[in-house]
Amino acid sequence: MSAFRQPPAVVAFGGGHGLAASLTALRQLTHRLTAVVTVADDGGSSGRLREEFPILPPGDLRMALAALCGDDEVGRAWAEVLQSRFPGDGPLGGHSIGNLLIAGLWQTLADPVAGLDMVASMLHVEGRVLPMAAVPLVIEADMIGADPARPDEVTVVVGQEAVALATGQIGVVRLTPSDPPAVPEALRAIHAADYLVLGPGSWYSSVIPHVLVPELLEAIGTSRARRILALNLVPTDDETPAYTASRHIEVLAEHAPQLRFDVVVADPSFSRDDPHLSTFVESLGAQLVVAPVRMRDGSPRHDPYLLAAVYAGIMGL
Repeated sequence: MSAFRQPPAVVAFGGGHGLAASLTALRQLTHRLTAVVTVADDGGSSGRLREEFPILPPGDLRMALAALCGDDEVGRAWAEVLQSRFPGDGPLGGHSIGNLLIAGLWQTLADPVAGLDMVASMLHVEGRVLPMAAVPLVIEADMIGADPARPDEVTVVVGQEAVALATGQIGVVRLTPSDPPAVPEALRAIHAADYLVLGPGSWYSSVIPHVLVPELLEAIGTSRARRILALNLVPTDDETPAYTASRHIEVLAEHAPQLRFDVVVADPSFSRDDPHLSTFVESLGAQLVVAPVRMRDGSPRHDPYLLAAVYAGIMGL
């Protein structure tokens, strides 16, 4: 990168471990980085806080903040604190320290974005973390064959945790409310971005929800930024069992038929035996980039350094 060239502005969409991997890679390339995070989690500590208080579920936002903590001794220590949980079965048992910190700031400031910005300032976060909607969301899914005795029956399953644990095949997912207000700061970041990165992550609960928020979908579609879709490494046991790489693209297109991408990133271990992948990538108007992005030990996790190298090549850095 030229000494006089400003690093690219990048917005990464997702939630959980997939978004954390993407952010860990992207922060090596730019400090102009915004994470737009799903807010539909209803399990664990986030679910308990969401039941007790009228707040966004903080868990995925916490993980994004931890991924962007300063890369020094203090930053790494804060990242560990954010992710730590209280032990035991008491009222605090299982709660993440970071979730409670975020929830406390939200109660004090009465503004989710201001609270996240304050946490980011405290932790020397490189970049910004924003929720994808200004209100907490509920995911519901049409499950086909949830009852093995009725393989063609469609059952509606409500809640992110319930959808992840349900048997059967996911057909369509929806959000409640169906037209939630997007966060204005996220819309501005999208329109100012040079690159938008969607995925990897749990396909139905962390990736697809972003294209179900109408304002977000419109902003992504009309932004001047180049759009990158990062595929998962393997089918997941819960949401996408036996899904091929091309099936991941197909279900995304079913939920956002007009959305187009410039680049699709796939690891060869997941793409080499998929004869339809090139066709599906072309249907998105995209170029397929096949490159090793998997951890060298073979585990189904993205290697942030390999992923960063692929993103750098796409961005011409």
